Amino acid sequence: MDTNILLRLVQQNNPLHSDALNAVVLLKKKGEVLCIIPQNLIEFWAVATRPINSNGLGLSTEQVLQETQKLKNIFVLYPDIPAIFSEWERLVIKHQVMGKQVHDARLVAAMLSHKITHLLTFNIDDFKRFSEIIAIDPRNVVSS
Repeated sequence: MDTNILLRLVQQNNPLHSDALNAVVLLKKKGEVLCIIPQNLIEFWAVATRPINSNGLGLSTEQVLQETQKLKNIFVLYPDIPAIFSEWERLVIKHQVMGKQVHDARLVAAMLSHKITHLLTFNIDDFKRFSEIIAIDPRNVVSS
């Protein structure tokens, strides 16, 4: 999962909430293993606790703690392992990744280290450079 999926699941007033929820429910019904990594929860915490006027959700730490626990119950949490860093380093050099997109590269590095091939994300364009994985928009899961 990309972190934007987790945020949309929690943000019930967001127009993409139902797309994220429907995709997760459908994939779970199909028996897909849906997973996250610690980075997802760290990014989620950062956005969820940021004020609304700063493009955050404005939640308290107690609310975010409850939401992260729910997410850990819904998704398989894969651990950070040493192989992720060397894979990340290889990816950022190979794909000339710069700026904020280094976080996307780390997510891909974790996927590759854990042999995960598909990523559910609303930001397909952010992952086009990574031919090593398949990025899927939740709206395409629901419509197929």
